[in-house]
Amino acid sequence: MADISFESLADSLLATLEEGIGAHVDAELQGGVLTVEGDGGIWVINKHAPTRQVWLSSPKSGARHYAFDSASGQWRDTRGGGDLLATLSGEFGVELNWTAP
Repeated sequence: MADISFESLADSLLATLEEGIGAHVDAELQGGVLTVEGDGGIWVINKHAPTRQVWLSSPKSGARHYAFDSASGQWRDTRGGGDLLATLSGEFGVELNWTAP
């Protein structure tokens, strides 16, 4: 994946997450880093351009790295294959939807 494609996908994802999660808890997106403060702690979701991944630091599921899978259109955990949106939906108790632009 080209750098510009990754940036576009990651920016779209983070903006969607800020909107979806931010409707329920405090969420702020700045410089490619989404910080979410909830009852269970602080989540940090950021794009990592050198690896073309989105990284998650969660007080519930720990640290995870997600790479975009073009076949499924999902951000998949690089170690277990789980979907980022499914993980966050479960942790926040909200339905999160995102479609690649």
